[in-house]
Amino acid sequence: MEIVKLLKKSKKPKYKQIVSSIENAIVSGTLKKGDQIPSINSLRDTHNLSRDTVLAAFNELKNRGIVHSVVGKGYYISSENISVSKKVFLLFDELNAFKEDLYNSFLASVGEHVQVDIFFHHFNTKLFNNLILDSIGNYSHYIVMPANLQDTHLVLENLPKEKVYILDQLQPELNSYAAIFQDFENDIQNGLLQGKELLKKYTKLILVFDDKVQPKGMKTGFQKFCAAHRFESEVIESIKDKTPQKNEVYIIPDDRNLIRLIKKLKETSLKLNTDFGIISYNDTMLKEIVEGGITTISTDFNKMGENLANILQEKEQIHIKNSTKLIIRNSL
Repeated sequence: MEIVKLLKKSKKPKYKQIVSSIENAIVSGTLKKGDQIPSINSLRDTHNLSRDTVLAAFNELKNRGIVHSVVGKGYYISSENISVSKKVFLLFDELNAFKEDLYNSFLASVGEHVQVDIFFHHFNTKLFNNLILDSIGNYSHYIVMPANLQDTHLVLENLPKEKVYILDQLQPELNSYAAIFQDFENDIQNGLLQGKELLKKYTKLILVFDDKVQPKGMKTGFQKFCAAHRFESEVIESIKDKTPQKNEVYIIPDDRNLIRLIKKLKETSLKLNTDFGIISYNDTMLKEIVEGGITTISTDFNKMGENLANILQEKEQIHIKNSTKLIIRNSL
């Protein structure tokens, strides 16, 4: 049975007719998952087409996850779900409560005919590179959270630039890509400035900062604020070997160190809010109630997910800065 049928007088482009023929064969049951489809050369010769025309059709089907290629053998049906209009590669650094909010918001906004495959690189450059390289040609869009990994632009150059969207941290060498990002350097300065009057009752500000994980702009912004407003300051990598002292405020980007600090605080006579202050990063429902409420500097991850879905659907090559605010609670 002839799977691909082309109409010479049709206004529909030939590559779209090939796509439709494969879709119709799947719907009718002629093609099932695992079946091989006609080769590029056979369709080219049978229908007197250019190789590029056939390849364009196969690439569309591949990007939507309907077919996959096997080197030296050809193309095979990998999914019978032809309703998928976009297949998205989503690469996060790690999964946590606020990233889950971002992910769920994106899924709710992007539409029902979009397949999203999520991966995590855990701040590992080799894993990041391998995930990108293994994904080449298999997706219609690539959403990447590079975190503070170095030289990510070198591997991202293997992807079509118009299909790549950068999320959260926008390194200078990635400025040519569409992006939704946080301005960590200015955001921490603005957040601390909003709480400056409360910070005055303390004598020292301490940023818990891991260079391997945290955005470098956050450290720069913290140091600029402390210098400009004459706060005694310190930057430490972890609180494991640190004992909380009276009149200190800790700014803590990660939740693991936040929990450690609260446990250490309970071993002292210090009273949160009176003797000691805490500012956490990235708001969650748990931080609304822990210790009467933890003050946070946080972006709106639900809005980030919505904006991401919008620029993907509109295929916009723009930069959007996600807003950040200080949420004052009992810990300050």
